[in-house]
This record gives sequence, C-alpha cells and structure tokens, in this order.
Amino acid sequence: MKRKHPKLRKVPVFKTDEEAEAFLEQDLSDLDFSQFKPVHFEIKPKEKSINLRISEALLESVRAHAKREGVPYQRFIRHALERAVTPRAVPVKRSKAKAG
Repeated sequence: MKRKHPKLRKVPVFKTDEEAEAFLEQDLSDLDFSQFKPVHFEIKPKEKSINLRISEALLESVRAHAKREGVPYQRFIRHALERAVTPRAVPVKRSKAKAG
C-alpha cells in the first residue's frame, strides 16, 4: 500500500513585518521551504576601500556572474578575492592497504 505524503503548503508573501510575525506563531512543519536558498550575512566591518581599474568587458562579466548568484557585484568581487587568498584544505592521501 502506498503511503500518502502530506502536501506541503507554500510560504506566503507578506506585505508587512506584522503579517510575517503573526504567521510564525503557528506550526510550520507542513511548509515547503524548498523555494528558499541559503543566505550569507556580511558581519565583519570593512575598514578599507580600494580603487581598481579593470576592462569594461571584465566588469560586465563580473556583474553578470553576481546577478546569477543574487549578490551585489562588489560583494561578488570581495568573495572572489577572499576565495583566492584563503588556504584550501589539502585532501589527505590514504595509503592503500596491502592484501596479505
């Protein structure tokens, strides 16, 4: 016998903060949260600014990539710089056990 999965409700769009707060007072376990994507918050203060000259073509490409990721282009550039200078974890090579 097939088991019925309960139909998940869509999360509504709210016009006010009060509507959203009132909505959160209920059981949310039957809501479909698949429409949401993770959000990263910028918490560290940015103390320095830079002036950078790049080609128009590169800037347009950066803007297009940033738009696809849903972030402002300057944040996209900052994240690219952070990724470029952050050391990556080196995968641990495992030795193959000898058959004996």
